[in-house]
Order: sequence, then C-alpha cells, then structure tokens
Amino acid sequence: MALSDNTRGILLMCGSMLGFTVNDGLMKAATEHMPLFQAIFLRGLIATFGIYVLARAQGVRQFLPQGRDRFWVLARTFGEIVSTATFLIALTQMPIANLSAILQSLPLAVTLAAAVFLREPIGWQRLAAILVGFVGVLIIIRPGAEDFSFWSVLGLISVAGVVLRDIATRKFSREMPSTVGAVWAAVAVMVMGGLVTAWQGWQPLALRPTLEVGAAGIFIIAGYLFAVRVMRVGELAVVAPFRYTSLLWAILIGWLVFGDLPDVQTSLGSGIVVASGVYIFMRERFARR
Repeated sequence: MALSDNTRGILLMCGSMLGFTVNDGLMKAATEHMPLFQAIFLRGLIATFGIYVLARAQGVRQFLPQGRDRFWVLARTFGEIVSTATFLIALTQMPIANLSAILQSLPLAVTLAAAVFLREPIGWQRLAAILVGFVGVLIIIRPGAEDFSFWSVLGLISVAGVVLRDIATRKFSREMPSTVGAVWAAVAVMVMGGLVTAWQGWQPLALRPTLEVGAAGIFIIAGYLFAVRVMRVGELAVVAPFRYTSLLWAILIGWLVFGDLPDVQTSLGSGIVVASGVYIFMRERFARR
C-alpha cells in the first residue's frame, strides 16, 4: 500500500528530528572525554563534506554567493556559529531534554521575528499563542529561582542564533540554493572549532569519543537530508507540528543514555510551548482552507 504524501512527510520530519537529536546525544557523550571544540572541528569535517555532496547532488555548481546574497550568507553563517557554540556549550552542562525543551520555542521565535523584521502578517491570535509559548519557556528556565542557571541563558542565545539563521535564509534570492548557505555555515563552524582547538591544544584521540563524533557527523547529515526532503513532500501545515518529536527523542535519549528525566516544571513548560506551536500551525492550516 502506497503512503500518502502527508504520511511520507510526517515520517521524514520525525526522521529528521531523530537524526538531529541523536547527533546531540552523541556530541554530549563524546565531550565527556574530548574537548568540545575539538569535537566540533572533527564533526565539522564530516558535516561539511556531506552537505557539499548533497548540494552537488542537487545540481549546485556555484558556491560563491552573488550580490546581496553575500550579506545574507554572512549573516546566516554568523547565526549558525553563535547557535552551534552556545547550544553545545550548554549541552555539556545541562540535561539534553531540558535544553531541547528550550529549543522548542524556535518556531514561535521565528514567527515573531518574521513579523517584526520581515513584516510578515501576524494576527492577534497568533501573537497571543506566541506570548503564551514564551510563558512556557519562562517556566522551563525559571528566572530568579534557585535552580536557574547560566546554561539556560546560553540555550536562549542559541535560539536567537537560529532565528537569525532562518531569517537570513528567507532573504536569499530565488537563484540562491539554501544548501549553499548551509555549506558556508558548516565550513565556518568547522573553522571555528579548529581555531579554538589550535589555541587550547590538540588532545590525543581516544577510540570511543572519536567514533561518537564520527557517528554524530553522520546523523547530522541524515537529519539535514531528511529536512531538505520534507520541504518537498506533503502539506507543511500537516507535517510541521511533528518537529516537536525532537523533544520526545531528547527525553528518551536523556533517560536511556544519561539517566536524566525532566522535572515537573520543565514538563509543564514544554507542554505549553508545544501546544502553542501546534496551535499556530493548525490555525495557519485552517486559514489557508
């Protein structure tokens, strides 16, 4: 029995989120025995090669951006560097599920940023849902509470970096493939990892963390490949809510691998954020109908 486009899109989205989340878990495990930026550099070698091959397979031959695309590629690359560095630093210090819960606010933040900076229309109902979602984020990070941490702030900075990356990507011209921006971002993150590693000093490679970093590179390529394909299959309003499966994967990996489970407040805040995001997706779907 053939699967419908929406079903295939849902499976691809779930696969993409699984790929990215397993990558996060592997990087967290690897950095217990390997310096973080050395791991970023090694993973960057694999990710850069994989995304370059993917771009070539899509028919991309010109990797030098032209005209105003140069500025937006630079902005996207800066956002990628900020988001990657802050996310992985935070990941080494806090449970993967807690950090993933903060990252679930990303669709809300992108929607709000698109309205503010790109002047995309946003009604009062969507704005209210975004504000409710941010209340969920505050419940997760608990500012002013005893267990509030600087690492949660880094998670929020990571969200801001991804917002910049996504807004810059939307500003690409129609002639500019998104994979070109991804290649430049992968190269920049790899170089960043290499420069910091050169300053800190190279540590001898042990077998287990090296294999974990190598597997992380493979999973991040798989996640990106599925993410590219999902844009071409099914209705976005149907498929997009399944990006929140990344939180389920993060909870499962945190429990099975690291013995961590989110507490009641984190679970409550996550539920509010996810519900707000799903409401926005469903409202857009009904609005189109």
